[in-house]
Amino acid sequence: MLRLFICLFLFNTYSPLQAQVAKSQLVPVSEKSSPNDSMQRAKQMVRIAKIKVNPDQLDKYNIALKVQMQEAIKKEPGVLSYHAVADKIDPSNITILEIYASLAAYQSHIQTPHFLLYKETVKNMVQSLELIDVDLIARANKLKD
Repeated sequence: MLRLFICLFLFNTYSPLQAQVAKSQLVPVSEKSSPNDSMQRAKQMVRIAKIKVNPDQLDKYNIALKVQMQEAIKKEPGVLSYHAVADKIDPSNITILEIYASLAAYQSHIQTPHFLLYKETVKNMVQSLELIDVDLIARANKLKD
């Protein structure tokens, strides 16, 4: 009954697009997870890295980034996912969503040979780096790599 009331409220209050999102299968992570999943997610470290790369070095940077990401996913159980995107207007603006099993997994990750090699390789390519720690609110996936 409460769900019906919420749906009616949403249809009367929000735009059609907002109502579509509200009645979709997107739900907060905590609502669709088991208690064990919620506890695991509470321990996760989620970070956004905003990177400005020298445009003249962008191709080399992208190769180094992909190698580091592939090695970390393959070799480190605590590295759960990476999503790297480039701005369509200025591809030298890179944003990476990183998800680690825990702070300890992240701290271990930044000591690995492949991460240290990445940092050494890109140190003169990166013009700026901003790291933002965030909380995961919701997740929806259909794609499989």
